[in-house]
Amino acid sequence: MLRLTLLLMFLLPAGCTLRADNAAVTLPGASYAEREDVQQFISEMVEEGFEAEMLQSTFVAARYQQSIIDAISRPAERTLNWDRYQDIFLTERRVKAGVEFIDTHRDAFEAAEVKYGVPIPVIASIIGVETLYGRITGKYRVIDSLSTLAFDYPPRSKFFRSELKEFFRLAREEGQSVLEPLGSYAGAMGYGQFISSSYRNYAVDFDGDGIRDIWNNPVDAIGSVANYLSRHGWQRGGLVTVPARLDREVMDDVFNVALKPNRTVADLSTLGVQTDILLEGSFEVSPMMLEGKAGQEYWLGLKNFYVITRYNHSKLYAMAVFQLSEQIKQSLAS
Repeated sequence: MLRLTLLLMFLLPAGCTLRADNAAVTLPGASYAEREDVQQFISEMVEEGFEAEMLQSTFVAARYQQSIIDAISRPAERTLNWDRYQDIFLTERRVKAGVEFIDTHRDAFEAAEVKYGVPIPVIASIIGVETLYGRITGKYRVIDSLSTLAFDYPPRSKFFRSELKEFFRLAREEGQSVLEPLGSYAGAMGYGQFISSSYRNYAVDFDGDGIRDIWNNPVDAIGSVANYLSRHGWQRGGLVTVPARLDREVMDDVFNVALKPNRTVADLSTLGVQTDILLEGSFEVSPMMLEGKAGQEYWLGLKNFYVITRYNHSKLYAMAVFQLSEQIKQSLAS
């Protein structure tokens, strides 16, 4: 079968596709323009008022990237435990750079905290985790990322077809070429790594220059991250997560059930899950168990922890953001 596949790759003309697991796959280096599913996509966009010629030329230029499929198939949130995951983000370099980033854009951070209620260290931590404060914003053309995932990644093709449509709409609204913007393997862009739908819905013109630019403008990025968290329900002055302890053996199925708070503090207390932080018994929390460097760690995620997971649906991600923000806060106070 492998030899037959290789033979077909040499015999098929550019732009043709092979079938693998009932999914069309664009050959490396080939364009998407001649595929039936892409032509259907183009027709749908033409109905929205986009020019067919522009869309056709865009998909002639778009390229399948196998490295994108490889990357999305093994994200760190699914392959690492907390003991290793934290080493990526909880570093002295990231804390120091975060303090410097805040100092450089102090006015924007203070304005965002006042307007949206999100603490300065949390806003900075999101940007620090996502792009090291704008230093690592992605190397892939967004059109390549979204085309690859929309048409050649069946597990989430529906989602990425939607994001591809959002990207065309965004580029039209912001006066951007669809071929130029760079981003992550999943098509996330700018300082805060917004996907296209998030950019359209949550990005803000925070410096008042008439442009929502989170690609190059850190002030807009700061305001946009704060707005995103606020719009997803951030509770001003609320806690994010608190450590917990067990006063007796507790069944493992109590933990890591859902990112959204789903058990009351009083209920968990009767099961043997305790916290030294004073919380009302009626508070709903999400009990978590993480494999840390010293063994199992127990935490209770509150509403604001859940809000952070709306940015990336991972408890490891949210914990990294929280703990980095705490380290930045401590460094700012020292």
